[in-house]
Amino acid sequence: MERIRNIGDFFRMYVDGFKNLSWGKPLWVIILVKLFIMFAVLKVFFFRNPLNEFDSEKEKSEYIYNELTKGHNINVKIKKYGTKCN
Repeated sequence: MERIRNIGDFFRMYVDGFKNLSWGKPLWVIILVKLFIMFAVLKVFFFRNPLNEFDSEKEKSEYIYNELTKGHNINVKIKKYGTKCN
């Protein structure tokens, strides 16, 4: 058995395998439709971007800070550009 040297050989092996099947093209269509549904349709309906709800950069950064530190007792003053001050 010949050894797979790189990622291109790996994918070529699967493409050649599907070409030799009698159901190769319908399987590729099913795979592509499934990928489209997973990445395009589900993203639009289920994964919203919460940062679009804010108008200013300050509100966005406060939201991100609060989400990252939720459930933690962190009392750090942050100056401009994210440097800590004591």
